[in-house]
Amino acid sequence: MNIVVCIKRVPETAEAEIKVDSSGHDIIKERLTFDINESDNYALEEAVLLKEKLGGQVTLVSLGESECEEVLRMGLAKGADSAIRIDSSEFGELDSAKTSEILKSVISKLEFDLIFTGCMATDDGYSQVGPVLAEMLEVPHGVLVTKVDVADGKATIHRELEGGLIEVIELKLPAVCAVQTGINEPRYASLIAIRRAAAKEIKVLKKEELGIEEPTLRLNIDTLFPPPVGKRAEIFDGSPDETGAKAAAMFKEKGLV
Repeated sequence: MNIVVCIKRVPETAEAEIKVDSSGHDIIKERLTFDINESDNYALEEAVLLKEKLGGQVTLVSLGESECEEVLRMGLAKGADSAIRIDSSEFGELDSAKTSEILKSVISKLEFDLIFTGCMATDDGYSQVGPVLAEMLEVPHGVLVTKVDVADGKATIHRELEGGLIEVIELKLPAVCAVQTGINEPRYASLIAIRRAAAKEIKVLKKEELGIEEPTLRLNIDTLFPPPVGKRAEIFDGSPDETGAKAAAMFKEKGLV
């Protein structure tokens, strides 16, 4: 079982103060910390679990500059066998289609039974790379995957739908799975594994080595801006009965009950 896992280094913004930079097209990242994209971490763990069960190899692929090698090495420490970094510095602005085309140019030359991506990148929230990559490779795919079983050349997957529903489908291998968070419990890397990973070679591919023309940018960011601040709370004065009646009236007026 040969599995390719696409991972991305992203800024951690959940508890940080975010400001738009002077270009209006990105955020200021100098004081932010970076880590592996959350759902990519679950995808990596699922790949390693399948390798431990069925044998095979796990290959990590990341599109980024030299800093993303830190998340590749952590992936190697968690059980991946090899890692490839595609140097993004020569590609300029990236969108999901352009990213997928670059990833496809590398992954199509690898032997793979499954490709795992995260279901969404926390920095842009597009949720498109997995499906677009599958279409470019002309293989079946599933998104928001919460369970994967592999047997007889097929992957039986559970995928999350709206309203808490779960769909079970079969994908003929090779296939792409965009993994949902919560599918497993990602492991921590041991100190010994981290030291071993630090000595492993990460293959770096430049633009001229990919054999493709400049991919087309299909999505342009016009401008970024923080959402406007509106009324955040309304405080009711009075006794418990009075405030309860006011709250009930407000819920009814806004159509909540």
